[in-house]
Amino acid sequence: MPTCGKTLQANHHRKTLLIEPADLKTPADKMKFNADVSSSRRKSRKAHFDAPSSIRRKIMSSALSKELRAKYNCRSLPVRKDDEVRIVRGKYKGREGKITQVYRKKWVIHVDRVQRDKSNGATSPIGIHPSNVVITTIKLDTDRRAILDRKDRKKSAKVSADVEMVD
Repeated sequence: MPTCGKTLQANHHRKTLLIEPADLKTPADKMKFNADVSSSRRKSRKAHFDAPSSIRRKIMSSALSKELRAKYNCRSLPVRKDDEVRIVRGKYKGREGKITQVYRKKWVIHVDRVQRDKSNGATSPIGIHPSNVVITTIKLDTDRRAILDRKDRKKSAKVSADVEMVD
């Protein structure tokens, strides 16, 4: 089996590597699809925590309940004020209420009646991450309906394409 020697200069030490011709090819499973997107953990975290409000909106999405999922043919939506949610994870699991505030700066939502009593007698809302809730009632307006229609069209087009392939 022919091998070719390749000299590598690193840290002022010379190393001779034996590289097989088969090793020169990059396997498809290790290739990146987009060179502009980094795989670095630290860059990903920086991008996440420095994200602008428009991107935080999309990241702060919640799953829809089974009934809504069946009705709108959509799995998740960005949360908004006046949606009704059920908390499914954490200390407040099982509680239901209306979203009173979407606090994008802190990555949390405030749910009606999920609050803490402070020592001075005042109440303070407790932040819940949107991934820990399920949307039970959607506040629909024209923009939200357009988003649902667009998502539904994508799914129905994919399903019809699958059906055509079977024929």
